[in-house]
Amino acid sequence: MKRLIITFAILCLVVIAGVGAFVWSGVYNIGADDHHTKPVYALMQALRERSIEHHAKDIVVPNLEDPQLILKGAGQYAAMCTGCHLAPGMAENEMRPGLYPKPPQLSKFRPDQREAFWVIKHGIKMSAMPAWGSSHDDATIWSMVAFLQKLPDMTPAQYKDIVAKAPPDEDMDMDMSGHDHDAAEHAHEQ
Repeated sequence: MKRLIITFAILCLVVIAGVGAFVWSGVYNIGADDHHTKPVYALMQALRERSIEHHAKDIVVPNLEDPQLILKGAGQYAAMCTGCHLAPGMAENEMRPGLYPKPPQLSKFRPDQREAFWVIKHGIKMSAMPAWGSSHDDATIWSMVAFLQKLPDMTPAQYKDIVAKAPPDEDMDMDMSGHDHDAAEHAHEQ
């Protein structure tokens, strides 16, 4: 039994040393334009999905049917999300093809409410998904989740209409076209 434990410990050390040497070598291309191998991609997808499911399982979902909450979420989505996740009727943009993994088009499905809240709040490592919880409170994040539940049923015209009525995202200091107000004012001053 003692010999088995020693053999197992040596095997573990060899594996750890091998993984460490591989990582340290830098031979694995981490560039977003060189996609992962199928096994690595499958492993990362499983890790992402299980992690989100695990961390989101106990989140209590508030009432997301409040029209004002949905309206606020529309403004947040327009200001912060359309560049990566697009909007109804929006064509691919020049940024999305360079993102890996490619962000989901949120107008094409209804994400689980708990999982959507967790992802928006905490982001996803090694992807372009930021952790909006560092700059937005839970109520604002829930407004985005409420909006995401309505988004798949919207036509491009309905989307434009609700965004036009939505309060702006003051945290971003941008209008719906993505222009920075301070930069424009600063340019006029010079």
